[in-house]
Amino acid sequence: QVQLVESGGGTVQTGGSLNVSCEASLENYERYGMGWFRQPSGKDREFVAAINYDGRRFNYADSVKGRFTISRVNAENTVYLQMNSLKPEDTAVYYCAGGHSTTDSHPIEYDFWGQGTQVTVTS
Repeated sequence: QVQLVESGGGTVQTGGSLNVSCEASLENYERYGMGWFRQPSGKDREFVAAINYDGRRFNYADSVKGRFTISRVNAENTVYLQMNSLKPEDTAVYYCAGGHSTTDSHPIEYDFWGQGTQVTVTS
């Protein structure tokens, strides 16, 4: 059974940092593109960042460029999202996802999803 488990969420003040991670029990994990999405309360899920299977290509939402960094360690079946200079508008449940596309920003392109981890940024 495929499982993606996020961890590392929490509450931080404006300007602070968090590093969320996602461990995937995906066979042949190194063949999957991985993405991070977020869903603020009462709003639609939105794309945050994606990384291709070998970690050489990236895609970021404009709202997080220069502040967030996605990375992966294939030997650990893990993808990370380092979030710096956090703002209250970054508050959301953060989900990781795996798919056969490379760095797509559309949720429909992802086949596997985690349960999410809450990130709250206080002003």
